[in-house]
Amino acid sequence: MMRAAREAAGSVNPKVKVIAVTVLTSLEAEDLKSVGQGESAALQVERLSRLAKQAGLDGVVCSPREIEIVRRACGRDFLIVTPGVRPAGAELADQRRVMSPADAMRAGADVLVIGRPITATPDPAKAAQVIAEEVARAVAA
Repeated sequence: MMRAAREAAGSVNPKVKVIAVTVLTSLEAEDLKSVGQGESAALQVERLSRLAKQAGLDGVVCSPREIEIVRRACGRDFLIVTPGVRPAGAELADQRRVMSPADAMRAGADVLVIGRPITATPDPAKAAQVIAEEVARAVAA
């Protein structure tokens, strides 16, 4: 299925990046066990990331807690898109495996997905600016 997605995307536009979702950031080990997956979230993410790379995909979506695991397993050029990014003091909501924007960047994320900490505030533009500044400082360090 992943190879077919890669081939289909490439036939339309070779520049299109195809990524796979690993384990949702709202899930933890006990959630995985309840659906018959006995591995930890980290081991599951590593296994799924390796499969995505073997299928020729460009990267994966994973929680910030698994960034380093994916980097070791799949290399520096493998794209990592990271939801579950929460600035200090932000509501976690349903997110369980989270990290701050700066920590996610330092861990090696390529793309941060930050929704509710921006959209659920009275001043989304200001929230986005504060996060962008935090990320810029992390990248510069």
